[in-house]
Amino acid sequence: MEVHIMSSSFKSNDTNVADILKLIANGENQLPDFQRGWVWDDNRIKALIASISNSYPVGALMFLEYGGDNVRFKYRLFEGAKADGKPDVLVLDGQQRLTSIFGSMYCRDAVSTRTDKNKAIKRFYYLDINKCLNSTVDRDEAILSIPQDKMLKSDFGRKIDLDLSIRKKEFENHMFPLNIVYDLIACAMWQNEYQAYHNYAPEILQRYAKFNVDVLVPIQTYKVPVITLDKTTPKEAVCQVFENVNTGGVSLTVFELITATFAADNFELRKDWDKRHEDFINKSALSVNNLNQAVLAVVSSTDFLTAITLLTRYNIKKNGGEAVSCKRKDVLRLSLIDYKQYANQLSEGLIKSATFLKEQRIFSARDLPYSTQLIPMAVVFALLGNKTNDVTVKDKIARWYWCGVFGEMYGGANETRYANDVVGLMSWIEENGSEPETVSRAFFNPTRLLSLQTRLSAAYKGVMALILHAGAQDFISGSAMDFTTFLDESTDIHHIFPHAYCEGQCIERVKWNSIINKTPLFARTNRILGGNAPSSYINYIKKNGHVTSVQLDKHIASHLIDVASIRSDNFNQFIICRAKALLDLIGSAMGKTITNRDSDEVIAAFGQKL
Repeated sequence: MEVHIMSSSFKSNDTNVADILKLIANGENQLPDFQRGWVWDDNRIKALIASISNSYPVGALMFLEYGGDNVRFKYRLFEGAKADGKPDVLVLDGQQRLTSIFGSMYCRDAVSTRTDKNKAIKRFYYLDINKCLNSTVDRDEAILSIPQDKMLKSDFGRKIDLDLSIRKKEFENHMFPLNIVYDLIACAMWQNEYQAYHNYAPEILQRYAKFNVDVLVPIQTYKVPVITLDKTTPKEAVCQVFENVNTGGVSLTVFELITATFAADNFELRKDWDKRHEDFINKSALSVNNLNQAVLAVVSSTDFLTAITLLTRYNIKKNGGEAVSCKRKDVLRLSLIDYKQYANQLSEGLIKSATFLKEQRIFSARDLPYSTQLIPMAVVFALLGNKTNDVTVKDKIARWYWCGVFGEMYGGANETRYANDVVGLMSWIEENGSEPETVSRAFFNPTRLLSLQTRLSAAYKGVMALILHAGAQDFISGSAMDFTTFLDESTDIHHIFPHAYCEGQCIERVKWNSIINKTPLFARTNRILGGNAPSSYINYIKKNGHVTSVQLDKHIASHLIDVASIRSDNFNQFIICRAKALLDLIGSAMGKTITNRDSDEVIAAFGQKL
């Protein structure tokens, strides 16, 4: 049977496991290098053996013909296989089942597996002939997992309960070694020696004959359904098929598939990426103690490949090629030549993006509104190079960035937006074209301020960055909250009218817990605020912090806070004044007026227009 789907095909047929194992041993069936090497535990292996010996189905296998222009992945042998050479077939689905069968019923070496507590062990597997023929005993109870020395022990290893270390001990205990079951000559020799050991006793002959018919023959003739994909299958289809059939429950990433493809040309993509990623982190971190929170720490290997695809396709388009696109299928078509050509340029673009973000007062990964927006941003910085030092160019990039953040445009599937924004931004900057879609369509609803309650929101993080960028100073010291003090002073977002105070005054949570009532503060300053009324902590700061009233008012006002409101503990006035100030700040960053500030919705939410 052959079915054609999107110009590729597959074949399906039942295949003897014995034939598959021979091909694995000969190296004709191998694994693509993107297959993970995790191992089934001892109990799962025994359950698999039991199913096969009972002729129960264990699921279909999926193979991929190796060769051609599409299927050029690095490959590797199954564990235990010794042959070398190029495979005819790669196993997409069935690695764990085939590895377990190959190790326990074909290889002569002990199987590397794990206990149910994840302890590494080595095991040989045996069939207890007597138990196999006892209809009251479940088959899995007739399968023994024996340590590498072929002895079962108890009493902390002092007592030997079962010794199978030499062949005659197998005969004596009626234990058939499963690792010869598919070697018919070895099976025949074991049978002859077993029967001879027992002096050809009629009951032994009869019992073994039944064991052979009921157990060994079903194993030796066992078949499984095999679906084989044609070598013309495109890589994106291989990726999708693998995810659909992957019984391990872990998705195959684009990066892993490209890694296997590049490895076929002796290029170690993972090694190259790891080195670049370490460099990104070191160059974007505020300090050596902040490497995990470096703003570029969030850039994944797949992000990097997506960005390189964007960069490649933009240059192709510029030279008269097809439209810019960076969907999964486009990334999977990325060539090693293109990767080598653009990887360094993109790396520089990412590092310049990190510098730009610091200028916008986004210092750490935790405070980055959208990690996805880094993809088109890095490509634009890579394309523009030193042109980004021009203030007018950087201002346009900043407008685009903040429109993306406050328009909340980068929260979903973004491949199309990445491409449109790169093309639109480059046209806007280099050709003075129209605004890119992210700028022209961005809209911020004034009532959104009230629903920004946690830092899970990109806009929430964006507001904090704008407050820092506007020149926020510490209430007590007046120190600027820039990158030199951000980490040293454990700067974080805190309430202006404290949580405890607001609850005590029965103020609406939607207002006191919103971004309007929050601001970045040094940790020691926040401890002084406590749960006190603003007028109280202001007096305390003035009295104990050696700050004059004029200085303190200046420091507080730098956070866009109406000083008179908090000196008089007037929460309602404070909320209105700060909401207006934040909307002005957001509008300035986006380069557009925030509309609907006098709408019925705004008046209902705030009690007056903004």
